[in-house]
Amino acid sequence: MQEPTFFILTALVRTPLHGYGIIKAVEQLSGGRVKLKAGTLYAALDRLAAEGLVVVDREEAVGGRLRRYYVLSDDGRAALEAAVERLQSNAKVAALRLREAFGFIGGVQHV
Repeated sequence: MQEPTFFILTALVRTPLHGYGIIKAVEQLSGGRVKLKAGTLYAALDRLAAEGLVVVDREEAVGGRLRRYYVLSDDGRAALEAAVERLQSNAKVAALRLREAFGFIGGVQHV
């Protein structure tokens, strides 16, 4: 799973969000590393919806424009959980290798 997808799904864990809300949440959750443009976000949301990972929760008109809110589906939750488990497993493998090779991780010595 690509990092932008990971953070889009993560942004939708707690509450439905509209596009701009997702863009801001992804930027905040990623510590500013992932900054989505609107076109990129909506292409990703279309793909994620087609894959059944997100669904439209509701639509409302705001200032004459339609605002669509997205929510994580059950399949989306399962995919995100699998990605989290994979990342944690990969981090453990890398940490072990670093510890074995150098005796420390991130400047902190581990015994």
